[in-house]
Formats: sequence, structure tokens, C-alpha cells
Amino acid sequence: MKKRTIILIGAAVFLLALGAAAAFLLQHYKVTTVYVEGSAHYTNEEIMDLVMTGELGDNSLYLALKYKNKGIDNVPFVETMDVDILAPDTIRITVYEKAMAGYIEYLGRYMYFDRDGIIVEASEQRTSGIPQVTGLSFDHVVMYEKLPVENTEIFADILDITQLLNKYGIQADKIQFDKSMHKTLYFGEARVSLGSNDNIGEKIMKLKAILPELEGKKGLLRMDNYSEEMKNITFELDQEIEP
Repeated sequence: MKKRTIILIGAAVFLLALGAAAAFLLQHYKVTTVYVEGSAHYTNEEIMDLVMTGELGDNSLYLALKYKNKGIDNVPFVETMDVDILAPDTIRITVYEKAMAGYIEYLGRYMYFDRDGIIVEASEQRTSGIPQVTGLSFDHVVMYEKLPVENTEIFADILDITQLLNKYGIQADKIQFDKSMHKTLYFGEARVSLGSNDNIGEKIMKLKAILPELEGKKGLLRMDNYSEEMKNITFELDQEIEP
């Protein structure tokens, strides 16, 4: 009887110690600080909701085990996400987004493509910061395949423009191409004709300074022939049609 009592006491002490250890781990490793890096399409709160899921989603030890050598995928616009433990109560979530150059509208959906023209995402929601591209000629779209356009050089042109726009902090609503691959940017009801790729860097740099003057205007800014030597820029107001 005495031996049985000792065993029961020992088991009770073990359970109490285990409970105390569990309580310590839950409290000491509870996440109170989260750093989110690399996310442009989702807010920090949205990223935290995607990562810190489940009953123990706020415990750094649990998250360390859950995401050890394993990224998070199958999130629209995101290639993968990694979780690093910086301290018992602090984690860093690093987001690696898919590099998207633009989107087209097809069958009521927004089809986003990367710098190589490969469709990487389809969504019913339009994402700000990524321009619509029009003037491309194709008869079908297949996910994770290149858009079947006749002139594939156009994707290098799109990449050049989007990189320059990002460099100067410019957000265009739309990039339109004509049959000669000349391009026009849309900013609300104002349009900017850039023409060919000649002097494209100088054109975009100058455009940054001009854009504030176009706000609220409806018309066409012609920068087709602009260069450092020939600073030829004109603005043509659209004619209002009387009702």
C-alpha cells in the first residue's frame, strides 16, 4: 500500500511538473512581436493570419517546428513564405512574391503574367500596383504557360517599362500597345504616348515631373519624340462632346 502511495505521489508530482513546464512554454514562447518583410499585395495582418493558424498559432516553438525546412505556398501572388524565430516571443515572416509584370482581362478574370509572359495567377480581384496591358493578340490562355502572342519580344518591352515605372515610383493604370509596339500609358483619363522604346529611360524620368500637372485632366500627352536633345512635349485636350 505504501509503495502504491509513493508511486501515485510520484505520478502526481510528474504531472504537476509537466503542467508547469507546459504553462511556462506557452507563456514564455508566446509571440508578441511579428516582423513581416517583402509583402506588397497583402497587409501585415493578412500575412500573420495566413501563417499563425491553429490553436498554437501564437507560439514561437510550435511555429518553428511547423515551418522547419518548409515554406508556405498556394497563396495567390506569393511564391513562398519563410518563418524565422528571432527570440522566444519574436518571429520574422519573409514573403517572396511572384514577380508580375502586368495583367490581361480574359473571360471575366484578371490573368497576371510574369516578366517572361507566363500566366502565374488568375483572380476575380484586381490588384493595385500592377498595370493592365492591352493590345496583345492571343486566342487562348493557359495557366503557367506563356501567353501565345505572335511577337514575344513585347514581354521584354513590358518588363522595361514596369521596371522604370517602379524605379521612379509611378503607377500606371494601363499600358497599351499598337501594332508597331508603340506604347501609351493611362493615368485615369490622361494618356501619355511614349512611342517606341527609344530614349524610354529619359521619357519616364521626365514623365515623373510632369504627372502632377496631368491630375484631373483629360487628354493626350505626346512624348513620342522626346529625348535629351529634342525636348518636344505637347498636351492635347480631348474635345468635349456637347449633349
